[in-house]
Amino acid sequence: MFFRSYYVVRGGLISYGYDARDQFRRGAGYVDRILKGEKPANLPVQAPTKYELVVNLKTAKALGLEVPPSLLARADEVIE
Repeated sequence: MFFRSYYVVRGGLISYGYDARDQFRRGAGYVDRILKGEKPANLPVQAPTKYELVVNLKTAKALGLEVPPSLLARADEVIE
């Protein structure tokens, strides 16, 4: 189990974690507000809002595991 899809693409079994690209996009809004003069102390703390589930079926097969169809249906990406 990993927190980034990077590891699953390279052979890991499954990952569930925040979408890093979305975090960078949201961070750009903070930079914009700071450059326009807003104090960083006045900016709210934001938690990730978008998470992604990635499953590698090739690895599951190599390990002899059967991934439930309900999990595959919820996955954002399935690597075959």
